[in-house]
Amino acid sequence: MNSFFVLLGIESWKPVLTALLLPPVPLLLMVLVGARLLLPRRGLGWTVIVLSVTLLWFSMCAVSSYSLTRLLLRPPPALTPERIAELKAEVRAKKPVAIVVLGGGMRPYAVEYGVADLDPLALERLRYAAWLSRETGAPLAYSGGAGWAQREGDLSEAEVGARVAERDFGRPVRWVENRSRDTRENAARTVALLKPEGITHLVVVTHEVHMQRALRAFDAAAQGTMKVEAAPIGGLPRVTHPLLAWLPSTTGYTNLRATLHEWVGLLMGA
Repeated sequence: MNSFFVLLGIESWKPVLTALLLPPVPLLLMVLVGARLLLPRRGLGWTVIVLSVTLLWFSMCAVSSYSLTRLLLRPPPALTPERIAELKAEVRAKKPVAIVVLGGGMRPYAVEYGVADLDPLALERLRYAAWLSRETGAPLAYSGGAGWAQREGDLSEAEVGARVAERDFGRPVRWVENRSRDTRENAARTVALLKPEGITHLVVVTHEVHMQRALRAFDAAAQGTMKVEAAPIGGLPRVTHPLLAWLPSTTGYTNLRATLHEWVGLLMGA
């Protein structure tokens, strides 16, 4: 499906189509359909309305997002302290390892800083990657261009990320891949950048909901010439109070929407 978008030259429509396909838009449309059915078919109309409201409720619950993430995406586990120690030993043994941070969005202008800045998701990824780089000694690469939803001429996310990494986290980014616009391009352009440098082991940092799609893209781009290892962050915690898990929340809605977004991306080959 992603190739179909490319063939038609409508890759830039992806953010709009995604917004229309994911909650709450389809569920809100169901409510309107149910309301329209009230007059000619009262029972069916109320059934559709109640179903729509119920789905809206569960789309904002933490228990729904946690369960769907495990069911649909099967995210890999986070790196253990033992595995991090092994990576550190590999780097000390001069093995060609690189930590790759995948872009998660940026603000072209942050008024409080007076310059462009990373979105919270991207900043969370970069923070972990910088910490992992410090723990293991492996160099950093940041992959992220302007993105389909940004304006032409905007500063690339990788350039912003490299500045933040050095100034805020004290960890320089050795490789800046600043032309990619989505996950597939992240992988293809990063592999093309790092392969001539002799890198044969990539430790990919992104959120757990995004990791399966990222691994698929990097494996396809590397074609067996590089080891691709997952370093996921942002595992969805279980809600401590059972009742809160079933009540609507901003976090629950955000996480469930991210899960569905990644699942649709997997199905479409994006």
